[in-house]
Amino acid sequence: QVQLVESGGGLVQAGGSLRLSCAASGRTFSSYAMAWFRQAPGKEREFVGCISPSGGGTYYLYSVKGRFTISRDNAKNTVYLQMNSLKPEDTAVYYCAAGFSRDPSVAGPTNDGWYDYWGQGTQVTVSS
Repeated sequence: QVQLVESGGGLVQAGGSLRLSCAASGRTFSSYAMAWFRQAPGKEREFVGCISPSGGGTYYLYSVKGRFTISRDNAKNTVYLQMNSLKPEDTAVYYCAAGFSRDPSVAGPTNDGWYDYWGQGTQVTVSS
């Protein structure tokens, strides 16, 4: 069982930055691929990016590539989402998710159904 708690959301002006954190419980954090998803009002949940269990592999949604960076600290059981050059269309509730992976070097899939555990979400609002 893994419990995930996100933090770091808030209100920021367009062009600004935020860093989200997702703290995980459990001793096997390094066995899980981690991902960030987001859901804007009236829209379906959307994949943002993911990172392999080892941290060596990442994959991003095209529209955030170059602006967002996912990283993890397995010693602290925490995954991060650094968001730069934020745009109003980035406004959403951001969720972290965890999925068990036998391959430490491969980032998880973009399909939200693959992930076993989810956090409660943190709101990010970008004003124009």
